[in-house]
Amino acid sequence: MRVINLHQEEKELIALAVDNNRHAQHKIYSLFAPKMLSVCRQYLKDVHLAEDVMITAFMKVFTNLKTFEHKGSFEGWIRRIMVNECISHIRVQKPVKFTEDESYFEERFNDIESQLSVDDIQFLIDKLPDGYRMVFNLYAIEGYKHQEIGKMLGISEGTSKSQLSHARKMLQEQINKLKNYQNGTE
Repeated sequence: MRVINLHQEEKELIALAVDNNRHAQHKIYSLFAPKMLSVCRQYLKDVHLAEDVMITAFMKVFTNLKTFEHKGSFEGWIRRIMVNECISHIRVQKPVKFTEDESYFEERFNDIESQLSVDDIQFLIDKLPDGYRMVFNLYAIEGYKHQEIGKMLGISEGTSKSQLSHARKMLQEQINKLKNYQNGTE
């Protein structure tokens, strides 16, 4: 039995793609496109638009592939490019307004009902205003810290915390409405 070094295979695939090997580039695209489309879809409501932005981001991936230093996850590196491209696209389409509300309250939002489907949760996230949705996705899904989010979006750390707090509150209200509707009490 032979042990396959997956990390080495990934390095070789990246090296081939850097040299403009179309087969290697296609393989990278095929491996990561489904996950990256779901990343883009988190930020963009329209799946067709998310697909367009993903393709543009993959062009940046292949253009900048030679800069990948193998100091972390290749998937994480691609994901960061996808997120940045989504944020750039949103900013170009319409200016995102962030309320400069520095007051926020820290609450735990671990109580998303288990009976909600992924589609239900995505639907609720889609209903958030752009600023809330971006901060929520960056913090809750991507795992960025508020200081990093502030730098990425050009807002203060406090504004990031406030946007997250408002997003959580809005999501909780929507979940409660959905639960009441499902229970026949609304």
